[in-house]
Amino acid sequence: MGDVIHALPVASAIHRAWPLTRITWILDPRWSELLEANPAITKIHSFPRESFRGPSGLIRALRWYRGLRSLGADTVVDLQCLLRSGLMAYCSGARMVVGLGDAREGAGFFYSRSVPVRKDEHAVNRYLRVLAALGVPIPDALDWAIPRGLRPEALTTNDPYIVLHPFSRGEGKSLTFEAIGTFIQAFREKSVLPIVLAGAPKPLPDFGPGVVDLLGKTSLTELIGLLRGASYVVSVDSGPMHLAAALGVPLLSIHTWSDPRLVGPFSKNSHIWQGGQILDQNLQRVPLPERAFTISDAIATGHFVAKKTAAQQ
Repeated sequence: MGDVIHALPVASAIHRAWPLTRITWILDPRWSELLEANPAITKIHSFPRESFRGPSGLIRALRWYRGLRSLGADTVVDLQCLLRSGLMAYCSGARMVVGLGDAREGAGFFYSRSVPVRKDEHAVNRYLRVLAALGVPIPDALDWAIPRGLRPEALTTNDPYIVLHPFSRGEGKSLTFEAIGTFIQAFREKSVLPIVLAGAPKPLPDFGPGVVDLLGKTSLTELIGLLRGASYVVSVDSGPMHLAAALGVPLLSIHTWSDPRLVGPFSKNSHIWQGGQILDQNLQRVPLPERAFTISDAIATGHFVAKKTAAQQ
């Protein structure tokens, strides 16, 4: 999800410069709702990777790759820069293939134009570097074109709310049950706003009144609507965190080991927790009480949550 979100401004910039160009996005169908009604995208070409597993899946994959030539592409922009995306570019028969200079798994062998990138810059800025190779200017203001989304049917409260997204597929990124409980308890002492738990399904203890458990109960469209309507979002490093950042929602992103320079929230309306400190988007330390912070302490203070919601109320 995060990779798709980071690539959205590239598609928008191409469309703005060349409004008559037809853009086809090859996409895992799980994320197709992110491109709903996107004016830059003419067509979504599904990459059903789950159906390519097993011996018979190999045959289906070969047929799928062979069918890419029917897209009639003149140019391919490869932002994933892995072997499979490089093969897609090659099989499309496009005259020009643009990719990034740090491509992995041999994907760079399929490029006709490799764009130099810096290893210490954010993924969004890395992706935007392909625009120069196409003769497209980098816009001053990025257009994410995130769809409106829908309010989840299971969200029963009409009051302002806080979203806590505690789990990530990445090893070592998720919050413990203890940290979740500590945050909920501390926040109850500072605000009457309900806390909505969102993300992948996972059994949790009953945290009592004021907590709405929507884990595993939202579609992607509903997750967009949920985050868009939140007063504040606290999230581990994950796809929904990047979604909240693209929406411009006030956000605290928790990074245990991932590098926020490369994959942190790309939003001026966000803060970052890492290594016992809370940082702004430029990784400058935000003044807090002079004491050591654990993960539980950092999210439990409600420092930014209380500040933002009080301003909005």
